[in-house]
Amino acid sequence: MNAVNAPVLVLNQNYEPLNICRVRRAVVLLYYGKAELLENGRGELFSVNASIQIPSVIRLVYMVKRPRHKRRLTKYEVLERDHYTCQYCGRQARQLTIDHVVPRRVGGQHVWENVVTACMACNCKKAGRTPAEAKMKLLSEPKAPRDDGSIPIPFHYLRQHTEWSKYLPQLQRHGPPDMPGSFAS
Repeated sequence: MNAVNAPVLVLNQNYEPLNICRVRRAVVLLYYGKAELLENGRGELFSVNASIQIPSVIRLVYMVKRPRHKRRLTKYEVLERDHYTCQYCGRQARQLTIDHVVPRRVGGQHVWENVVTACMACNCKKAGRTPAEAKMKLLSEPKAPRDDGSIPIPFHYLRQHTEWSKYLPQLQRHGPPDMPGSFAS
């Protein structure tokens, strides 16, 4: 990946994760004194008359107030909530689907409390039935994730940037999700 397009974790003044930007934007924030460098794990960028450390984590020197938004029900968010694990057999797989616990054809809603991740085999086995009809048991009851104000961080970024983990409170509570290299085929 091009060094100026690499991801950088941006923290608010109070060290709360705010977002992810690119190195190019982070260098501009550092240059104008709007942020400070916390982690440099990537080396340096060189110009004609200066060298600049490539940031991995920066912290803004001022507080940014941001509204708390309700988490949207998306496939990515359901995968994150269920830790990329089939909620019927417990297996982690590369290809997971979203399953409606109570099928939509019999009145099941598309809400947090009715969707779970399922591997292809379990989704085919359940085949449009309720778990009771299919004689399958859920590992955990689906529920809406708590909005703790954390930003969603794609798991492949966490694998590439282990230095981010100490700044992400959700990882300190739950630990990092298993990485793709550990998925069963």
